[in-house]
Amino acid sequence: MPTGGKRNMGLRERKKAKSMAEVQRHALRLFREQGYKSTTVEQIAEAAEISYSTFFRYFSSKEDVLTRDNYDPLLVSAFEAQPSELSPLHALKNAMMSEVLDMSEDELDTMRERNQLVIAIPELWSAMMNSMTQMMQLIAEMVAGRVGRQPNDLAVRTFAGAVIGVNISVMLHYAEHPEADFAAVLDEALSKLEDGLPL
Repeated sequence: MPTGGKRNMGLRERKKAKSMAEVQRHALRLFREQGYKSTTVEQIAEAAEISYSTFFRYFSSKEDVLTRDNYDPLLVSAFEAQPSELSPLHALKNAMMSEVLDMSEDELDTMRERNQLVIAIPELWSAMMNSMTQMMQLIAEMVAGRVGRQPNDLAVRTFAGAVIGVNISVMLHYAEHPEADFAAVLDEALSKLEDGLPL
């Protein structure tokens, strides 16, 4: 694909991610005011000033509003753009950090609040773990393509699982420490993985 086409695709994906984050922001406000169980998809769509059908173009369910990561397509693009001489972990770290550093304060606040709610509601935590498993598969596919192996290769899958473990630890830390700098926490955690997780 020509570079201009990749840039346009990235802009479209970023615009969609920001629109989804806006819907999440309204959903979180309603969950705070009314409770998660009492809030309907219709109410979220109305608050976000979108149609009921548009909601389902972004999310498959009310639960999906809290467990879906809007930025996966952007992560794939950023990873594929990394120089070939970088190790898979260094390339992935660069890609993840570039996406986080592009997020606004509102987007980061929404992510933290979403994580806090997910941690507090058991069925949402279960759904989030399912989402993390899907993310692990995505990372395995990305890395496998880079190193010329299969996504189900044990080493590739173990690598992807370790990265997901880091993401879960960062998610929990950020939910518990709202004053933390998310980018700095993610950078530190990925650096520890890069260094072999010394304790």
